[in-house]
Amino acid sequence: MKPKPVVPDPWTHLRRLTPARIALGRAGPAIPTSEVLALGLAHARARDAVHQALDVESLSAGLRAIGFNPAIVASAAPDRGTYLRRPDLGRRLREGTRLDGTAEVVVAIEDGLSAVAVQRHAVPLLAALSSGNSLFWKNASIVIALQGRVALGDEIGERLGAKLVVVLIGERPGLSSPDSLGAYLTWAPKAGRTDAERNCISNIRPEGLGYAEAARRIDWLTGAALARGITGIALKDESAKKGSEQIFDNSR
Repeated sequence: MKPKPVVPDPWTHLRRLTPARIALGRAGPAIPTSEVLALGLAHARARDAVHQALDVESLSAGLRAIGFNPAIVASAAPDRGTYLRRPDLGRRLREGTRLDGTAEVVVAIEDGLSAVAVQRHAVPLLAALSSGNSLFWKNASIVIALQGRVALGDEIGERLGAKLVVVLIGERPGLSSPDSLGAYLTWAPKAGRTDAERNCISNIRPEGLGYAEAARRIDWLTGAALARGITGIALKDESAKKGSEQIFDNSR
């Protein structure tokens, strides 16, 4: 009897539990052609996510539709190629940038390494945040920042006199997640803050951490940061604890 060209893996049933590339099967000494092609497609999607430009007009329209009027700025990186080669330029605002006004909470929406993630998920996430009872989202200043790294939010927040900056940024694409959005919260933002002074919530997307759960955790961390004057390693995410919503008043 002629053997089948593709030998299935006995762990195939586990594939429904994870996007990881497991139980791919075998075709002789190699993996099946279909899996090789799927890997190539995933790699292409990840590369496209890194290089794709953010549609600022569409994003701005989506934000205005849910009640926000975003300002638009850019980092010191003049183009995408420079941004990828010079991370330091993505951490500071372009010379001559003006930001007017003040706000207790500033949300900096940055394309980061996946404009696709920002395009798909920033507006639904902010809609979930602003639909709750926490007034600091309804009164937040929104800034769209092009060619931005996480630390760019520190200068944006400092310019606007913010107590807290929340950076929503496209995370580095993976082969199963080219559109993962991250949220970074930093108390008393100013140039020179370190990653140890931030709280991070990652993999925000329908296939990962959904909008409602991500909004609940961001809202809790924001309220805790404003009440205690801390973020980063000094602030632990206790949003899952019973009664945690009563630790501080989010309604101001």
